[in-house]
Amino acid sequence: MFLAQILLLSHLSRVPKKVALKSTHYYAFPILLEVICSYSGRINKLIGKSKRGTRYLKVIFHDFPGGAESFELITRFCYSKGKIEISSINVSTLYCAASYMEMKKSVSGNQNLFELTEKSLEDVRYWTWSELLDALRLCQNLMPVASSSGVIDKYLDSLIGRVASSCETSPCPSTSSADSSGFRLSCDTKSTESLRNSAFRATWWFEDLASFEPFLIETLVKQMVSKNIDHGLLSKFLFCYQKSRFSVAKTMDEKCKTMETVIEMLHLLDSSCISFKTLFGMLRITLNLKISKFSRNKLESMIGSQLDQATLDNLLLPSPVGSSYLYDVNLVLRLLKSFISKGACCVPLTRLRKVASLIDLYIAEVAPDPCVKPSKFLALIRSLPESARDSYDAIYHATLMYLEVHSGLSEEEKMKVCSGLSYEKLSSEACSHLARNKKFPSKSAGQALISQQVKLKSLLQETNQASPYLDSPCSLLETGHEDQQIVLYAGKLDLSTENEKLKEHLQGMQWRVLELEKACRKMQNQMAKMLKSRISSHNNARSLPRLCS
Repeated sequence: MFLAQILLLSHLSRVPKKVALKSTHYYAFPILLEVICSYSGRINKLIGKSKRGTRYLKVIFHDFPGGAESFELITRFCYSKGKIEISSINVSTLYCAASYMEMKKSVSGNQNLFELTEKSLEDVRYWTWSELLDALRLCQNLMPVASSSGVIDKYLDSLIGRVASSCETSPCPSTSSADSSGFRLSCDTKSTESLRNSAFRATWWFEDLASFEPFLIETLVKQMVSKNIDHGLLSKFLFCYQKSRFSVAKTMDEKCKTMETVIEMLHLLDSSCISFKTLFGMLRITLNLKISKFSRNKLESMIGSQLDQATLDNLLLPSPVGSSYLYDVNLVLRLLKSFISKGACCVPLTRLRKVASLIDLYIAEVAPDPCVKPSKFLALIRSLPESARDSYDAIYHATLMYLEVHSGLSEEEKMKVCSGLSYEKLSSEACSHLARNKKFPSKSAGQALISQQVKLKSLLQETNQASPYLDSPCSLLETGHEDQQIVLYAGKLDLSTENEKLKEHLQGMQWRVLELEKACRKMQNQMAKMLKSRISSHNNARSLPRLCS
């Protein structure tokens, strides 16, 4: 932290007073104290509190705005009896120094320094763009007085006004389609060139503001949000700022501070206006940065809320250093938690199923990893509600792969892994494969076939109720009932010692299941034909004229 030390000696010796500011030394004669006191209320207060008077008085100022150069300016003002040339170059320094030293006293009828600089700041709207940028850059070295005095707010108001007016005259192309925005652009060369020029006019200020420090960008973006500047444009600026700052950053601390500021500001914007692809790019960058946990959580929350836009490549992020597993499963689980943070019922079913398809692909990728624990594998499956998936066949194949790689799991652990399957949503082919596969526990195979038989039986019952005049295959139904009893009985046995018998039963039952499916399809075809004939005969009957009144 910069220390500005002012040593004021008031005795009337020939030794000049020494004013030490930073590493530069200024010498003045004894009259300096009296001259500054006549203009500065702060010095007057300090001298009034001193019990020893002004003899050998030592005054130390911490964080004097602008340092030695700033102090030299105010001494010149005092020596010239309140006369000094004020311009856009020095007004920021003079205003902050006057505010810090409380130079609001008028001497000999002249205006005080604070009033002079405040009046000069009223002409900010007439400054050129470059003068405004230079003033803001200078204010970065005048903190925290530049912020508390309000001079930064004056400059930012003028800057935002100019940016807003340019955006109104040349709006940035919307992220939505041309049809939805109410206009269409032809694909000829002129329209393409016009689009590029329009985009450039909307983003012309990006590069100029990239040199600002993160704290100033934070203040700028907050004010832009409050004044309803387009969120899509602000998000593009923040991404541009992060990229530009990283290219010149010399230390990791600078990069971390920049990234945390950008994340904080992006979190204020509408998530639908933020590029999802760029957010994932930032996430990859943060893997090598030690940003705060608070900022990391905000970034993951923004990504998680738009997880239905992700691809498999986005999710295949390497695990943190020191972890044994290949991919960062914990990160994906956190993203899923953010996606359904408001409850699965609040997420549209189309988005939910899109994420479920993505996670099924991800589970298939992590299943061969021998370091993924059963609890993590099961957590991935259960991270979404059962309603998110129409079929569990993809989960079945991933589970099969997991059990093949983790062959050393106990029977209890295998059953725990299989508990993530919804047997009611497995296809007949998947059930058939599961029943014959020795990698799955026997109880799991039995549950799959029982579920499949129950589903077929209910389907046949619905068919019979819809067409009771059809001849139902009674022998097949009776056989199916007997088979169900066999399976239920087998479920009560100690299947670890009855594997061979169960295998024979399951093979026989599987053949009967296929027969039932054939019978069901045949009955459905018959019912469809009869309903069609009934409808046609009914229509013909209504078309005949009434013979009797």
